[in-house]
Amino acid sequence: MDLSASDVIAQLRALDARIDALVQRNRRMGEENRTLRQQQEQLANDRSQLLAKNEQARARVEAMIARLKSLEQHT
Repeated sequence: MDLSASDVIAQLRALDARIDALVQRNRRMGEENRTLRQQQEQLANDRSQLLAKNEQARARVEAMIARLKSLEQHT
Protein backbone atom coordinates (compact mmCIF):
# COMPACT_ATOMS: atom_id res chain seq x y z
CA MET A 1 0.00 0.00 0.00
CA ASP A 2 1.85 3.02 -1.28
CA LEU A 3 0.69 6.35 0.01
CA SER A 4 1.30 9.48 -1.91
CA ALA A 5 2.68 12.55 -0.23
CA SER A 6 -0.74 14.19 -0.43
CA ASP A 7 -2.34 11.15 1.28
CA VAL A 8 0.22 11.33 4.10
CA ILE A 9 -0.34 15.07 4.48
CA ALA A 10 -4.13 14.53 4.57
CA GLN A 11 -3.74 11.84 7.24
CA LEU A 12 -1.43 14.07 9.28
CA ARG A 13 -3.91 16.93 9.05
CA ALA A 14 -6.74 14.63 10.14
CA LEU A 15 -4.62 13.39 13.04
CA ASP A 16 -3.76 16.97 13.99
CA ALA A 17 -7.45 17.88 13.99
CA ARG A 18 -8.28 14.88 16.20
CA ILE A 19 -5.49 15.83 18.62
CA ASP A 20 -6.76 19.43 18.76
CA ALA A 21 -10.27 18.16 19.47
CA LEU A 22 -8.95 15.93 22.27
CA VAL A 23 -6.97 18.81 23.78
CA GLN A 24 -10.08 21.01 23.74
CA ARG A 25 -12.17 18.24 25.28
CA ASN A 26 -9.54 17.72 27.97
CA ARG A 27 -9.58 21.45 28.80
CA ARG A 28 -13.38 21.49 28.99
CA MET A 29 -13.39 18.45 31.23
CA GLY A 30 -10.74 20.02 33.47
CA GLU A 31 -12.83 23.17 33.79
CA GLU A 32 -15.95 21.13 34.46
CA ASN A 33 -14.08 19.10 37.06
CA ARG A 34 -12.93 22.29 38.83
CA THR A 35 -16.47 23.65 38.77
CA LEU A 36 -17.90 20.42 40.16
CA ARG A 37 -15.29 20.34 42.93
CA GLN A 38 -16.15 23.93 43.87
CA GLN A 39 -19.86 23.08 43.91
CA GLN A 40 -19.18 20.00 46.02
CA GLU A 41 -17.17 22.08 48.49
CA GLN A 42 -19.93 24.70 48.66
CA LEU A 43 -22.57 22.03 49.22
CA ALA A 44 -20.48 20.49 52.00
CA ASN A 45 -20.15 23.93 53.63
CA ASP A 46 -23.89 24.56 53.26
CA ARG A 47 -24.64 21.15 54.78
CA SER A 48 -22.35 21.85 57.70
CA GLN A 49 -24.04 25.20 58.33
CA LEU A 50 -27.49 23.62 58.12
CA LEU A 51 -26.49 20.89 60.57
CA ALA A 52 -25.21 23.53 63.00
CA LYS A 53 -28.43 25.55 62.68
CA ASN A 54 -30.48 22.40 63.15
CA GLU A 55 -28.52 21.57 66.31
CA GLN A 56 -29.06 25.11 67.63
CA ALA A 57 -32.79 24.89 66.93
CA ARG A 58 -33.00 21.47 68.60
CA ALA A 59 -31.19 22.79 71.68
CA ARG A 60 -33.57 25.77 71.88
CA VAL A 61 -36.62 23.55 71.57
CA GLU A 62 -35.29 21.21 74.25
CA ALA A 63 -34.62 24.21 76.52
CA MET A 64 -38.17 25.49 75.97
CA ILE A 65 -39.59 22.07 76.75
CA ALA A 66 -37.52 21.90 79.94
CA ARG A 67 -38.77 25.37 80.98
CA LEU A 68 -42.37 24.39 80.27
CA LYS A 69 -41.99 21.22 82.32
CA SER A 70 -40.43 23.25 85.12
CA LEU A 71 -43.31 25.73 85.04
CA GLU A 72 -45.82 22.87 84.96
CA GLN A 73 -44.28 21.29 88.07
CA HIS A 74 -44.40 24.59 89.99
CA THR A 75 -48.12 25.15 89.39
